Amino acid sequence: MIDVHYWPTPNGKKVTILLEELDVPYRIVPVNIGRGDQFKDDFLAISPNNRMPAIVDTAPRSGGAPVSVFESGAILLYLAEKEQRFWRQDDVHARYEVVQWVFWQMANQGPKFGERGHFSRLPDSAGDQTYAKRRFDDEVHRLYGVLNNRLYDRRYIAGDEYTVTDIASYPWTVSWQQQGIDLTEFPHFRRWFDELSERPAVRRGLAVTAGEPEDPASITPEEQERRRKILYNQRARPAPSVETGGRLEQ
Repeated sequence: MIDVHYWPTPNGKKVTILLEELDVPYRIVPVNIGRGDQFKDDFLAISPNNRMPAIVDTAPRSGGAPVSVFESGAILLYLAEKEQRFWRQDDVHARYEVVQWVFWQMANQGPKFGERGHFSRLPDSAGDQTYAKRRFDDEVHRLYGVLNNRLYDRRYIAGDEYTVTDIASYPWTVSWQQQGIDLTEFPHFRRWFDELSERPAVRRGLAVTAGEPEDPASITPEEQERRRKILYNQRARPAPSVETGGRLEQ
């Protein structure tokens, strides 16, 4: 069984899409990132960067103790390697076509798309964000171009086979309209996007939730303030100490 510590964000949906494609059993363990669940000690034990998703494989292929993995790209590679699907292991060229494009997604597409979303949501009270918005609008546009140019002469990102590279990138492109993208500029990307959008496992993976959404009206002002303190302007956390019994202090 794979326990998926999850919230329905693009990074979380990478993992559920792959699990649906693999048709292996998994259990969703909700990590409400708006509430701050990612800062709890039990979650930090498996994801020390206090970011979801993370998984715990209770039945690793080698046997023995459960294996925990954090970072969505590492999770995709772990699951694909374990199940021997969506990542060829028998050819070094094919293997590293996948690796380098998973790293591209993790280092470029995800962070830049995420920053664009962050700055686009800031209220006017945050000050002039003109440069930041232009910077990340341009980066998102550029990265759609990278995918489009990659896909003009191949069916999938890593070649002729559907792999974890496609699964890694796809969830970040579902919101192309909100990202200000005109898909007529990127016809090769659009062909790929439309094909993946029709895959039943992709649809199932995208649809995975983590329980009923919170009613904003139910969150008290005190709880709103608590969340603001732990979610925004984060700095380094203190190391565990003897005085706290090895727990990280909040």
